[in-house]
Amino acid sequence: MAGISSEAQFVTFSLGDEVFAVPVEVVREILDHEEPFKIPHGPEYLLGLRDVRGQGVPVIDLRLRLGMSRTVKTPHTRILVLDVPVADRMLALGLVADRVFEVVPFRNDQVETAPDIGVRWRSDYIAGVVRRDSGFVVIIDLARLFSDSGSVLADVGPQAQVA
Repeated sequence: MAGISSEAQFVTFSLGDEVFAVPVEVVREILDHEEPFKIPHGPEYLLGLRDVRGQGVPVIDLRLRLGMSRTVKTPHTRILVLDVPVADRMLALGLVADRVFEVVPFRNDQVETAPDIGVRWRSDYIAGVVRRDSGFVVIIDLARLFSDSGSVLADVGPQAQVA
């Protein structure tokens, strides 16, 4: 089992009072919030495009995508620019976060599966949950969140073949 790590690094961020995390290897950069160029007829959570080093990157209000209220811009609002592997390609996305906290390691044995609450609910985007002293951190499975049949991002985002 040499070469298999027992922990992984994650970037933690907040949406309201909730803390989420994405794997550090998908985070290209973290930018200050700027209003994106609007795209007509896109889904409500697609705020528009932002130029990131010469590439048009779709900017997503993750709060809306997760069924929360719209993001209200503050001095702490950031955009996480991510390269999300979806099917046979790489999808570049900008996710709006209320605040970005830190890069933190989580051991594999700390990560729990999404809780069973006895009814069907859309939890397939949850890769895991980590308990902390201050509450929980939800690890987001970005590929599942943005590759479902209701997502138009597969047709909007810049495409690059995965090596």
